[in-house]
Amino acid sequence: MTDFSWNIATMERTLSDGIVYTLHYTIEAFDGTYRSSAYGSIGLEAPEEDAAIPYADLSKEIVVGWLLDKLGEEKVAEVEAALQAQIDEQKAPTKGTGTPWAS
Repeated sequence: MTDFSWNIATMERTLSDGIVYTLHYTIEAFDGTYRSSAYGSIGLEAPEEDAAIPYADLSKEIVVGWLLDKLGEEKVAEVEAALQAQIDEQKAPTKGTGTPWAS
């Protein structure tokens, strides 16, 4: 079974109000032996004023929740499937590189 770990690499925010407008994220897939990972960025809309969370109060769980909500279930599944395909290729390679005369 492959575990998928979504993380926030960094966030971009406006300094005047602390509103986060871009997330830079990583996702790592690990099946106990093989690993695969990806990096991406996504823009966020400003929240309603009464729904804004102070920057200092943000946690990884909150922000990863924003990320997954923004991506949507279909895109999350697509990214995880692509990483799983990379792990499957590592387990049972179907492609190779090199030259026949190199040893």
